[in-house]
Amino acid sequence: MLETTVQYLESIDPVWAALYATLFTWLITAIGAALVFFFKGMNNNVMDGMLGFTGGVMVAASIWSLLIPAIDMSEGEGFVQVVPAIIGFLIGTGFLYGIDKMLPHLHVNFKKVEGVKTSWQKTTLMILAITLHNIPEGLAVGVLFGGVAAGIPEASIGGAVALALGIGLQNFPEGIAVAMPLRRIGMSRKKSFLYGQASAVVEPIAGVLGAMAVTTFTPILPYALAFAAGAMIFVVIEEVIPEAQQNKDSDVATIGFIFGFLVMMTLDVALG
Repeated sequence: MLETTVQYLESIDPVWAALYATLFTWLITAIGAALVFFFKGMNNNVMDGMLGFTGGVMVAASIWSLLIPAIDMSEGEGFVQVVPAIIGFLIGTGFLYGIDKMLPHLHVNFKKVEGVKTSWQKTTLMILAITLHNIPEGLAVGVLFGGVAAGIPEASIGGAVALALGIGLQNFPEGIAVAMPLRRIGMSRKKSFLYGQASAVVEPIAGVLGAMAVTTFTPILPYALAFAAGAMIFVVIEEVIPEAQQNKDSDVATIGFIFGFLVMMTLDVALG
């Protein structure tokens, strides 16, 4: 089935392929959020392990699916070859840093509001926090599909599918991370689910924009890949890992991170 999916995505317009792939990642977020219909809460260790898994997937994807292809497709040798990746990476981290400081948002522990002061409700702020995670993820998938359409050898359809699968896997706990806290504070199951899945609606948008940008102006591809990598690494360091380490048993989050890293690395090497 996976081979058939890869062949199908090879045969269609890259923008549509990016859309379908990111709709898949959105669907996995919704499946995670749907657990709220069966549970009101989740064990802290389980949640920490899943957040660690999320971080591991994002770091591995940033390296194997984004940074290495960005360097490989850049011209020159030595330091010159890595310059586009450095520039794109710094712009990506700077972009997320700016959004993190300007856009008000609240993390899943409901303890700390970041960004500019606002009167927005906590539910809105938490959804914005998870949405920040999803912008670079959707962009990364779209940029890779755009690179395939541009005929860049280092950008393969298998690699793009592997990235979408990895992002989808780590979106499952993200859906839970929004829906469960909302349910715990008294929101209805239906509303908790709707808010949980809505946090990933930005991924198809970012995916399509990324694919369109790269197919329109191919030379930006290494910069765009590194941009997505920088944005994802920023999210892992600033948001995911600190949240996974909130409880006493930090080993669970560490093991989750290692497992997520290995899963994403395996997917990318096997499919890419």
